Amino acid sequence: MNESIRVEGLEKVFGNERAIDDITFSVGRGEIFGFLGPSGAGKTTTIKILTGQLRATGGKAEVLGIPAEKVNTPDVLGRIGVMTDTSGLYERLTVYENLAFYADLYGVSNKRKRIGDVLDAVNLGGEEKKKVSSLSKGMMQRTILARALLHEPELVFLDEPTGALDPVNAKHIHEGLKELNRNGTTIFLTTHNMQEAELLCDRVAFLNGGQVRLMDNPSVLRRQFADGTIVVELVSGKQVSLPNRPESARKLHDYMAAGQVASIQTNEPTLGDIFVDVTGRELA
Repeated sequence: MNESIRVEGLEKVFGNERAIDDITFSVGRGEIFGFLGPSGAGKTTTIKILTGQLRATGGKAEVLGIPAEKVNTPDVLGRIGVMTDTSGLYERLTVYENLAFYADLYGVSNKRKRIGDVLDAVNLGGEEKKKVSSLSKGMMQRTILARALLHEPELVFLDEPTGALDPVNAKHIHEGLKELNRNGTTIFLTTHNMQEAELLCDRVAFLNGGQVRLMDNPSVLRRQFADGTIVVELVSGKQVSLPNRPESARKLHDYMAAGQVASIQTNEPTLGDIFVDVTGRELA
């Protein structure tokens, strides 16, 4: 099986509200897949369906070859990690005691070393004796992430994993996730942070109003929506926009021959720009 997730025509209705409307996509093994959109777009609802916490109204979904409605069993949960907005941590216990409890549930071998490894991965090394009730929001979020990675799952679902983090800790988490992926873990990431998605994801899907509006590799999307120009920044600080066509070669040659070129780049939009172009709305 080359796919970790397969979704076909998935729908979810709450009363009169259609939270997910006929979405179809797949996630390959070893891929980092970004599910991008603003709050209320349907990202968390999708994760809850894929992890067996909610039943879909229509369509079908499979996770690791298993129907999503049958995922919420000990055998399957031992193969996946989940980080959502619901902590599930015990506030009267320390960080270490919480992780040790879950390590026992998952049958993690060499528990003490593994807990140390995941705490280092989320930049919480040395904080294991702190009670969860005393943690900041960012530290709480990193503890939840550590729990999701504790049993070395083959597939992890991460719902806004760096939403409450400062840039230093966010960068640390990003490096940890890239290393996790290099070791073979598939990552399903929901975020409204387009910069994070560009940094991490092999493919992204734009979700808005419960529908997937666009899906592809970030670099492909940027080229697809580029305006066909290149931007030449001169050593003077001036920026010159040239059509990306053969007739611009002479002008570019003249700038280079005169030693005036500081940088050259294609005029590609960001993922955030593309999202606004496709959906007509901001990500906030």
